Amino acid sequence: MSSFTETGLVKKLLDLNSSQQSIQTLSLWLIHHRKHHSIIVKTWLKELQRAPSAKKLTFMYLANDVIQNSKKKGPEYGREFEHYLPKAFKYIAQSSPEPKTINNLNRILGIWGERGVYEEVKIKEYSLALNGTEAIPKVEANGNDKKRKVSEPPASTNETEPSKKVSPSVVPEKKAKSEVVEVNGKVETHITLSPHQPDGDPPEPEELIKVIMELENSASSDGDVRAKIAKYDEAVMKLAALDRMEDKQTAIQLAADVSFLTKVNNAIKMINDYNSRLATEMDDRKKLTTMLRDFHREQQELLLQAENRLEEYQNKLAKIKEVQKEVRNHLNKLPDLTSLPDAPGGLAPLPSAGDLFNVHHH
Repeated sequence: MSSFTETGLVKKLLDLNSSQQSIQTLSLWLIHHRKHHSIIVKTWLKELQRAPSAKKLTFMYLANDVIQNSKKKGPEYGREFEHYLPKAFKYIAQSSPEPKTINNLNRILGIWGERGVYEEVKIKEYSLALNGTEAIPKVEANGNDKKRKVSEPPASTNETEPSKKVSPSVVPEKKAKSEVVEVNGKVETHITLSPHQPDGDPPEPEELIKVIMELENSASSDGDVRAKIAKYDEAVMKLAALDRMEDKQTAIQLAADVSFLTKVNNAIKMINDYNSRLATEMDDRKKLTTMLRDFHREQQELLLQAENRLEEYQNKLAKIKEVQKEVRNHLNKLPDLTSLPDAPGGLAPLPSAGDLFNVHHH
């Protein structure tokens, strides 16, 4: 996933299409960059107002996907969209939408009401902006009066069979819930609760810096603990010391030595704690390795994009300079009016408009 810029967001919104993959891909990108939720939602509303009528519904599908999926990460998007949705629904209602668009938006409102995405008072506010009435829409299937059931998609396909109910206890949590929606006249399954971001999602720079700084105080760099372990008596730290015991009586005396047992117990506790810290550090370093790999891959992609843009603008600059050169050559070929010889008595005055258009009758 590329880094966030407002220009990049606008381009992604312009490239958005009504396919499930396009909506989900952009939704994941927005959730990944949720710390920019304020500018993202403002830009979403601005581009919704500019979008063609046919694309406005797609913008609402995107908002629906982001609102529902982002609940697992935090409430930022739900709260932010809450303030702008009345304007969005009102704007769409005032733009003379097709009845089919209104029906699909009402289906979204019905789903939000059923799932408790927003409180009932908010759903009524959105319905009033869209329909002019506070009645909460019911979720119905396209083409008939039966209520559409929300179910889990089969593992091998995204098709959902409305007639089959799937028990939530049987379905693994990783599968995404879905709803059937109509996009450009075609009924298809739209994932509304995609489970997580894909593996290999590059970290934000501050996340990477935080992990690196935490590793500065890791177990392997803790010289004090290693020094304490090294100072323990040989009898505590090395099994070979036990081989030097000559009889059973000596072993019994050692086992009864409270001071020796205290040293052994302290050594065991310290080493267990240190081993636990080392194991945690190993996991953190593996995590950092993965983060660095993904971050490096993203930077390479961004570098390639920047190089392509640079080449594109260099080509445009070369064309502009060529046109500029042609214009200058053309200007140089034009006659210099100041260098023309003066006519005797000066040039005759130009005819007036009346002289040009009046007809003189003799």
